[in-house]
Amino acid sequence: MPKFVLDGKEIEFKPGQTIIQAAKDHGITIPHFCWHESLSVAGNCRVCLVEIEKMPKLAIACSTTAAEGMVVYTASEKALGARNAVMEFLLINHPLDCPICDEAGECKLQDYAYSHSAGESRFVEEKNHKDKRVPLGPYVMFDGDRCISCSRCIRFCDEIAKDNELTFVKRGDRVTITTFPGEELDNPYSLNVTDICPVGALTNRDFRFRARVWDMSANKTICTGCSRGCNIELWVRNNEILRITPRQNEEVNTFWMCDHGRINTFKFVNAEDRVDGPHIRKEGKLVKVEWNEALTQAASKLKKFAKNEIAFIGSAFATLEDNYLLVKFAHSLGVKNIDFIRHYIPSFADNILRREDMTPNSLGAEAVGVKPSQGGLNIDGIINGIKEKKIKAVYLIDDDIAAAFPELEEELAKLDLLIVNATNINKSASVADIVFPAATYAEKNGTFVNFQGRVQRLKPAVATVEDDRALDGLEMSRLDKFGTKFDRWAQGHKYDAKSSWKILSALSIEMGFKLKFNMAEDVFSEIAKNTKAFSGLDYDVIGELGAQSKLQPEEKIITT
Repeated sequence: MPKFVLDGKEIEFKPGQTIIQAAKDHGITIPHFCWHESLSVAGNCRVCLVEIEKMPKLAIACSTTAAEGMVVYTASEKALGARNAVMEFLLINHPLDCPICDEAGECKLQDYAYSHSAGESRFVEEKNHKDKRVPLGPYVMFDGDRCISCSRCIRFCDEIAKDNELTFVKRGDRVTITTFPGEELDNPYSLNVTDICPVGALTNRDFRFRARVWDMSANKTICTGCSRGCNIELWVRNNEILRITPRQNEEVNTFWMCDHGRINTFKFVNAEDRVDGPHIRKEGKLVKVEWNEALTQAASKLKKFAKNEIAFIGSAFATLEDNYLLVKFAHSLGVKNIDFIRHYIPSFADNILRREDMTPNSLGAEAVGVKPSQGGLNIDGIINGIKEKKIKAVYLIDDDIAAAFPELEEELAKLDLLIVNATNINKSASVADIVFPAATYAEKNGTFVNFQGRVQRLKPAVATVEDDRALDGLEMSRLDKFGTKFDRWAQGHKYDAKSSWKILSALSIEMGFKLKFNMAEDVFSEIAKNTKAFSGLDYDVIGELGAQSKLQPEEKIITT
């Protein structure tokens, strides 16, 4: 490979790479505002100016192609002087909003002002004022006086979201961004502009003024909004999720995620209708009881039915581990009526990230056997069996069959037994005989399989009562061993909820089947041992970015 010298160090580069790209590949960061590796080069911030031998002027590293034998200096006297001048220019009219700005703590201008500017201002005139608190769309707020005109947001809308909504207007020190006449920033990916904005000019209206970045823990996990499985970070304070941001994974979602996943997939975790503890129907009402009582009654009632009178309904919202234990439990009872509900919305899909399958694990549910055994009923057969009174007992995990099939709500209420593992009180749980509190995706370890067949890990970001007991007495230094960053000083409410596989394991022991596992990792190890599609995989192999299984990717894709 060709080589050039950067600050006295010879580095290799790929033909066609710019200086800033080659430097990044070798872990060397050249300061920049407008450059983003997934966007076209704009070259308008000038912070990445470098000195190149035999070139009469300084060059911007973001658009200068690396060449064999080139000698580049990022910290020469000329380069540092120019960088200081550019930073002084950018800061002249920038307001001192740091005490109230949501970007504080993750602001490039703040960081560079400390590490690359002169450290003092010569400007004594009145700063130029621009419009503040301008709603550009349903989710994004714009503060014009903070904008440094890097054009990242404009290029994102044009090149990634494929929706030209933003543009520059005016010139000189009055330049600002705005939407085109009659338009607003409402494309399905609009909130990504708040992530790539290097300052606090564009902020998330849903998160605005709720917390500072240093007050929250950032927890790596997976979005549950569709079968893409975008890699994300859940930002938590006081045991409450406050925002979601995308996490880079070139194999899945690169740098982006859609607004649906960012806004609609976490608020139920701390909602008022959470199921907080086991409930049993007594005298027509669901009454909170102890775990032992609920498990004993569920086991006792299940034993009364013939195997062909029982149906188990898994979930594409549940993890591989949850669904695997459901299948094992059903088979231990001799039940063949097993399936899950498909949630497809063709109009939701596009050719960027969003998929028509609105669930995160339908491929995985099928792979671990959530499908009828020979002679068993599929979901349509189960629904007909409920209507015809042939199915008398249903066990449902992590889904809402009454919402998916509204005509079934009355029939479900008439079942001899309906057991539901639910995170929140939904239509099915509200008519159930026994309700077990299921942990949400933000409260458990586990795995999902996206439409590509890629296995990806969930990690808990929010603590439950069970976690509090398990972690009680442990030193903070040992918490990482458990794959979590729980804030032990958080005063937020913790729900008495368990992963569905844990509930099923406890119920199986109550019924004498002994499907006992101590950790989600143990369940996955058995899955990998017994399922060819996952052979050779474990939690370490999957890691933070996932690992490809032997499953064939889903063929369906709808573009709109």
